[in-house]
Amino acid sequence: MLKTETPSPEHTRLDQYSAIDLVAAFVDDQFNAVKAVRAAAPSIALAVSAAVPRIEAGGRLIYAGAGTSGRLGVLDCVELHPTFSWPHERAIALLAGGQEAMFMAVEGAEDDREQGGAALQALHVGPVDVVLLLSASGATPFVLGVLAAARAAGALTIGIANNTEAPLALQAEIGITLDTGAEVISGSTRLKAGTAQKIALNAFSSALMVRLHKVYGNLMVDLKPTNAKLVWRAVRLTMHATGADERAARSMLEQCEFHVKVAIVALVKNANVEQAQALLEDAQGSVRMALTL
Repeated sequence: MLKTETPSPEHTRLDQYSAIDLVAAFVDDQFNAVKAVRAAAPSIALAVSAAVPRIEAGGRLIYAGAGTSGRLGVLDCVELHPTFSWPHERAIALLAGGQEAMFMAVEGAEDDREQGGAALQALHVGPVDVVLLLSASGATPFVLGVLAAARAAGALTIGIANNTEAPLALQAEIGITLDTGAEVISGSTRLKAGTAQKIALNAFSSALMVRLHKVYGNLMVDLKPTNAKLVWRAVRLTMHATGADERAARSMLEQCEFHVKVAIVALVKNANVEQAQALLEDAQGSVRMALTL
C-alpha cells in the first residue's frame, strides 16, 4: 500500500476528538510537510540549476497534474505574472479534466494517460521547455502520459511525488520525493501531501526567478502593479532600494510605467529612463550588475 494511502496509527479515534484536539491534530501534522520538503531540498536545488539555462534560452514552464496536485500547479503558474512579470505564454498549466476541473472534480480524467500525452503534444514542447509533473501517488496515469510525451520531446522533466520509489520520480529526469507518509485522514492527500507540494513549488519557482534576476537583494523588483495595493508596493520597494522619498520614487515610476527595476537604476545612477533601461539590458536584467556599470 502507498504510504499516502496507509491509515495513520496515531489518530485511530479521530472521530471522537474534541474540536480543539481535531484542529491540533491537523495543524501539528503539517510540520511533517515542512520536514519532507526540507529533506528534498537538494533535489529541488538540482531542478532549479537544471531549469535556469533552458528558461534563459527562451523555454517555458509547464505544470501538469490532476486533482489537488494539478490545482496547486495552476496556482503556482498563474502567480508568476503578477509577482515577477513572467509572460503568460511562458507559464502553462495542464490540469486533468481541463479548466472545469479547477472548480469541480472531473471523474476519471486523471486515469486517461493518452489524454495527458495529447495535451502535452499540443503545446509543441521542445528541449528548452521545463515540465513540472505533480502527483501525490506518483503514479497518476494522466501525469505519466504527460511525462512520456515530454521526455520524447527532449524537455527537462521534474517529477514531484509523495511516495518513495514512485514511477513519476523514477522516470523523470529529476525526481523529487516529498515523503510525507500517512495522512491524518487516510488517503486525503489534500492535507500535508498537498502542503508539501505547495512549499516545493514555491521554493522551486521563487528560486528560479531569483536566478533570472527578478529579485534585487530580497526585494520583488519585477512585479506587475495591476492594482492599487501593488502600485503602492512598487513605490515602497523603490523607496527602500534607493533611499528616495515617496514623491521622487512615484515620479520616476510614472516615467517608466511603474517598472521598479528601471526606477531603481535611474534613481541610484542619476540617469534617465532610457539610460537605465540600457544599463539593465547590458546587465541581462540584473539590478545589482546594472548599478556597477
